[in-house]
Amino acid sequence: MVGVSPLDAGPVLAIDIGVTTTRALLFDVVEGRYRFIAKGISSTTSAIPIHDVGEGVRMAIEEVQEVSGRLFLGSEGNIIIPSQPDGSGADAIVATLSVGPPLRVVAVGLLDDVSLESVCRLAETTYHQLVEKISLNDRRDTATRIDAIVRVRPDVVIMAGGTQDGATRSMSELIEAVGLAIYLLPGGKRPEVLFAGNQALEEEIKESLEYLTSLRIAPNIRPALEQEDLGPARKALGKIYSSVRFGHVPGMKDLEAWMGERITPTTSGFGRVVRFLSTVYDPAKGVLGVGVETNAISIAAGFEGELVQLVYPQYCMANNPEEFLSNTSLENIYRWLLFPVPKESLKDYIYNKSLYPSSVPVTREDLAIEQALVREELRLATNALLLRLPGTIVHSTDGLMPWFEPIIVRGAPFSQAPTYGQAMLMLLDGLQPTGVTTFVLDQNDLSPVLGAAAEVSSVLSIQVLESNAFLNLGTVISPVFKAREGVPVLGLRLVDEETGRTSSVEIEAGELKAIPIPSGQVVRVELRPLHSANLGFGKPASGGELRVIGGLLGLVIDARGRPLELESDPQQCRDMMRRSLWNLGG
Repeated sequence: MVGVSPLDAGPVLAIDIGVTTTRALLFDVVEGRYRFIAKGISSTTSAIPIHDVGEGVRMAIEEVQEVSGRLFLGSEGNIIIPSQPDGSGADAIVATLSVGPPLRVVAVGLLDDVSLESVCRLAETTYHQLVEKISLNDRRDTATRIDAIVRVRPDVVIMAGGTQDGATRSMSELIEAVGLAIYLLPGGKRPEVLFAGNQALEEEIKESLEYLTSLRIAPNIRPALEQEDLGPARKALGKIYSSVRFGHVPGMKDLEAWMGERITPTTSGFGRVVRFLSTVYDPAKGVLGVGVETNAISIAAGFEGELVQLVYPQYCMANNPEEFLSNTSLENIYRWLLFPVPKESLKDYIYNKSLYPSSVPVTREDLAIEQALVREELRLATNALLLRLPGTIVHSTDGLMPWFEPIIVRGAPFSQAPTYGQAMLMLLDGLQPTGVTTFVLDQNDLSPVLGAAAEVSSVLSIQVLESNAFLNLGTVISPVFKAREGVPVLGLRLVDEETGRTSSVEIEAGELKAIPIPSGQVVRVELRPLHSANLGFGKPASGGELRVIGGLLGLVIDARGRPLELESDPQQCRDMMRRSLWNLGG
């Protein structure tokens, strides 16, 4: 447990500015430990008729004032900093940001499969739309490259190339093309530039670009041919995201005056929490974070402090329906439906959601469509993550999720689901975890702001993560096996540590079962895999023992197989989905 030091003992106000809602979150010390105290919610006011994001922030803070009985806004509407002897104000304020369209990114690198690939991976760590790629391999001359950049009007150009202290001549050609393109663009439309290549070119790139536009230089993301390090450049890109939003979102400049540079992209804050937790939990496994936001799907995997983070606006149905459908198909979505719905109705729902992203399902059919879409979004993001994971990560089988403990989930589809069973089934179907993991529900969507708050108080972030602000959705056991349906694949013996009572369960292939364990109760579970089932305890068929702490759904065993294979017949598929939901409590 971490105690509060005098430097960390003041109230902190966190602001989260989303696409449709703005939240104010208050954290303060209670009985010597930081706790989540109060929350205020307002509509985001960046669009018509107000055109000032700050107004939504003030309304959210006013709600926190009503709930907490404390004053945070001064007579002129500014936040009171630092806190005052009468209890008003906060000692620090931080913010996370996801409002606004994705960054339009031009990726520039020397070689397609080396530096350019790394630049594309860097772009994927924030809200982005890749509008152009330029490299020496594309065989276009300088004039054509200049035209390409001018035509797409990017928000940011990310450049990398050359190993550390390697050759510079080829990279200079690309720098020249970028500089000329920026020069041709109008002053208010010029992109910011992030250079994360050979540091021997630092002076040259400053001379070429610094007088034209905002330039940030980060350490080389490809210091050696076989080495990639996105960490420092990822942080610099987060600053660029915030900077671009200041110019695009009305009212952001006023917020910058309150917060300075303590405005973090929502996904960056979330990734920071996942990376930290990966240093705390079992080093043999990773920590996975999944967020379903209004305008993007984000997925972050941490392994002993190393982070792989992906943000995909294109996989989000509410962002660009045509782009979303280009990455999947109506047939793929249709198979996840619990009820029969005409395919035209399914397509209409997707397009209506893009027009009204904050709308909520009001009928049983709408809810079935919404949850089917979430499953497909998660599937797309999971498949993308598997392609990005380092080759050193241990999998049960290629093409399946590696071992994770825990999996943290955030987003309205889960926190606002009618039942926790529905939230769990969406996650199991979309992510298809393997082995043993615990699903943790961030019901108040605190993790991004905790990542942002770590810059002003690491103690706050750690102590709130240790508190009961997060819900234990349940422990899930997903054996990996090759056996036909109905064949026993797993035996369990459960021992209640308080009473000593024991029970035994046998699980068959194709079965999804929830064993209730009251919240807080501790049960020792002895696992005996059958038919060479792999649970992540080493070799296939290796058993083991777990201490399971009761959660909302207790212990869930998903023996439907990995990868999950759905029936080709739509009615059989729906029947299977309904049985699965029934077994999780409906």
